[in-house]
This record gives sequence, C-alpha cells and structure tokens, in this order.
Amino acid sequence: MTGYWRLIEPYWEKVSIYDGYDVFRKAFDTLPVSSQHLFAAHWAQSEICNGGFDQFFDNSTGVLALEAIEGFKALGMPKIAALLKHSVDMLGETYPHDREERQEKLESLSEGFEDGLFFDLIDTEAGGFKIAADLYASKALN
Repeated sequence: MTGYWRLIEPYWEKVSIYDGYDVFRKAFDTLPVSSQHLFAAHWAQSEICNGGFDQFFDNSTGVLALEAIEGFKALGMPKIAALLKHSVDMLGETYPHDREERQEKLESLSEGFEDGLFFDLIDTEAGGFKIAADLYASKALN
C-alpha cells in the first residue's frame, strides 16, 4: 500500500458515513488527526469528482462536509477549502448534517454550485489532490 491511502485504509470500514452525524463523529473522532483530514478530503473529492457538489451533498457523504473543509486546508489546498465552504454556506446558516435536511435545502437552491472551478482546482492546486495528499501523508508518517 502506498501513498495517502496508508493513513485511511486502517479506518475505512470503521467510520460510517451512512448512519447519521452522531455515529459518524463518534468513530471519526477516534482517528488520528492526519487520518481524519485525509479521510474527509478523500471522500469529498471522490464524490464531487464523480457527480459534482450536488452528488456530494445529496448522498451520505455530505455528512462530512465541514470535516472535508478542514482536510483540504491541512493538505495545503485553501482554494478548494474555500470553494467547499462557499458551497456549504449556500445550504444555510447552520449546515444540515442530516441527509434529508440537506436534500430539502438542495431542492430550494436558486443558484448552482461551481463544479467547473472545483474540477480545475482538484487537478492543479498544490500539484493536484493525489500529490497534495501523498505529501501530507508522508509528513504525517515521519
């Protein structure tokens, strides 16, 4: 096993994004901070790259949006963190961790998310996600 996945793999099956925020946080809080950052950023970029912000927020993965912001900051990707924060803010003053609440907020949005900007940044900022995540992991392991 190589790269940043070394810091996620031991916890992949232990942290559920499918059973609500409290269950998620209880397990997530037991991870080392570096693994938290990588876990959340990995999920976010995977979902957003697959189907945009709408998919990320609509699916269970949206439970970790705030944690992903911190993850991207830690990885040295502040533009992506700011874009995700802007997208989170579009869903209301208090972020809806509950999936059904997020889905309702998504339906009521009058403007769309900036998926194109995300796609540009995920491949370029800090050398791209994989490079930034691998560098972060290597520093955390040393």
